[in-house]
Amino acid sequence: METLKEFIADAKRRKIALGHFNISDIAGLKAIVEAAVEVSRIIGEKVPVLIGTSEGEREFIGPENAVSLVRNMREELGHPIFLNADHTYSLDKVRDAALLGYDAIIFDGAKLSFEENIAQTRAAVELAKKINPEIIVEGELGYIGQSSALLEKLPEGVQISEEDLTTPEDAARFVKETGVDLFAPAVGNIHGMMVSGMEPALNINRIREIAEAARVPLVLHGGSGSKDAEFVAAVKNGCAIIHISTEIRLAWRKGLEKAFAEKPKEVAPYKLLAYSVLGIKGIVAQRLKLFRS
Repeated sequence: METLKEFIADAKRRKIALGHFNISDIAGLKAIVEAAVEVSRIIGEKVPVLIGTSEGEREFIGPENAVSLVRNMREELGHPIFLNADHTYSLDKVRDAALLGYDAIIFDGAKLSFEENIAQTRAAVELAKKINPEIIVEGELGYIGQSSALLEKLPEGVQISEEDLTTPEDAARFVKETGVDLFAPAVGNIHGMMVSGMEPALNINRIREIAEAARVPLVLHGGSGSKDAEFVAAVKNGCAIIHISTEIRLAWRKGLEKAFAEKPKEVAPYKLLAYSVLGIKGIVAQRLKLFRS
């Protein structure tokens, strides 16, 4: 089986993207993996998928459990399923994830000053690579919020105005001085989804400029709620991985609400969560197909 690094390089070359989906429980993992396997059958090639666990999700699931579940499913199914330590804010957490066997880590220093972000991200890269030279390390520059939630208003401090977006010059310096494998810029994207449905537009020109300057695959965070046409344009201009989380959480909740409405006397969790699995599978399958279109 190809490595995660090889799948990312292939995506960059073919101008397609890998889907990254966060989980908080076994229902989410089951749904995402089943969707990836089914889409693979449809298109005739194995579609890799990235499972993300933030620090909060890791604390809830147990990082050891997340590693074991993903590793076992990958080996049992013979399918490229990889695990990412999403939005990691400290070197201690970077060390923990690398030692446990995560395939990838993002060190998130977006709220730090530019110089401190470079210094801390470089330290994270060195630490993780010392433990596992093959691990993928991602850095982030530009604040896009931190909550995968339904939002009534834009999070305070998010950088969506053109003058506040990550610049190609800063991106190039950041990547060169940190040694990251992947780079996540602020290009009009935000974490979470607006209740109004009025999501900020992605700046495709800035994505292209950053991709040319950084010369590493780009990662688009906060993908939930973006328009299909914007996804396609972002992929064609340098984004090799796209993160979806809030859409997954929303599908999980809607599934449970439907289950409670249709089966008010049911108490078996797996029968109720089956509705959430079905909803999440639909979202993931749709996104995986789109990211490869």
